Amino acid sequence: MARASGRDVHAWADAWLRTSGPDLLTPTVTEHTDHDTNWTLTLEHHGNRPHRLHIGAYDGAHHRATHEIELTAGQPTTTLTAPGNRPDLLIVNDGDLTYAKVRLDPRSWTTAQNVLSQLPDPLSRTVVWNAARDMVRDAELPPHAYLEAARHHLPTEPETAIVESVLAFATTQITDRYLAGEEPARTEALTLLTELATDLAHHATERQDNAKHLIAQRTAIRSATGETPLRTWLADDTTGHDPELRWRILYRLATLGATDETEIRAEAERDPSAQGEEGAARCLAALPDPEAKATAWHALFDPADTLSNYLFTATAQGFWQPEERQRELLRPYVERYFPAAAGVATRRGHALAVATARHAFPHPFTDHTTLTLAEAALREPLPQALHRKLTDETDDLRRALRVRERPWT
Repeated sequence: MARASGRDVHAWADAWLRTSGPDLLTPTVTEHTDHDTNWTLTLEHHGNRPHRLHIGAYDGAHHRATHEIELTAGQPTTTLTAPGNRPDLLIVNDGDLTYAKVRLDPRSWTTAQNVLSQLPDPLSRTVVWNAARDMVRDAELPPHAYLEAARHHLPTEPETAIVESVLAFATTQITDRYLAGEEPARTEALTLLTELATDLAHHATERQDNAKHLIAQRTAIRSATGETPLRTWLADDTTGHDPELRWRILYRLATLGATDETEIRAEAERDPSAQGEEGAARCLAALPDPEAKATAWHALFDPADTLSNYLFTATAQGFWQPEERQRELLRPYVERYFPAAAGVATRRGHALAVATARHAFPHPFTDHTTLTLAEAALREPLPQALHRKLTDETDDLRRALRVRERPWT
């Protein structure tokens, strides 16, 4: 390829295939009115990859112009100057032409909160959502600002993939990790997501969009804070709940302590499939009951290793829960997790090593005690697959801690 193209493909491979982590591109915008009005964008480049990208300039949601920028590997900054008043919204990497984390300058984020769902190109909207997500993860944007943007824009977002991605981050990271143990902030976030799900379902029904309607149902189930709506949905056969949705509802009831083993076993008899077996394992492990937690822990980590890979994953997913009533029940297991995970990974190999770190990690406990335990575990000899995945989880834990400890105003 290098001979045929006349380009240094080896250097490209070193930068793009053998270098870990994304580069970061941060814009600063300056307006000039001394003579002719113009504006300058200074793009700060943290990283060592070359980039060719577009800067999208918008007045509100209306596209004004596209400017091309090229950065060489390791080039720290570049500037772009254009005539006229600065645009309301500048999207770095508009069209998603390169691989990098990007930021929105303050005025652009303010504009995006008002016009995001109106931007005509789904790739532009995706870049803005991804930028907002990364700003939250890096403690540069308050989590509630992301949730408010989702509440405002997702109900009318036409792209299913965007809706699904934004809600996945809002639930798995913001409500269940960044806000775990933070009351009443977590309850308020779940209430916001419930309202969002209601509006999303309404718009999906109007447009006969079954995919978004299903996403709305799943979000409403996951964000429910009380038993009543869940019971109504479970009993209402006219809503067409398939077994997958019934298990989601029962799982949320189990997490809230609003069901018991008898009801879970009865549902498993109703659904004798592999999905039903996994659903029952997940629900039983989620019950906020000391005996249920002890039984699930024993099944996960006892050297007899009786669980299949699928049942191990389901049980691990159910075990750790961010609900306030579960935290004291689960806290003693945090310290036990790390040596237990090493044991499973050693006995059962690569797939279970990854599952143990990904699904059985104590995600709701975003605190310095968990971080200290994780860092100590990484200093011990561990199977390679477990060490790699625990390294990732520990890095995510550090990020989550920075988000939680940032004094948002």
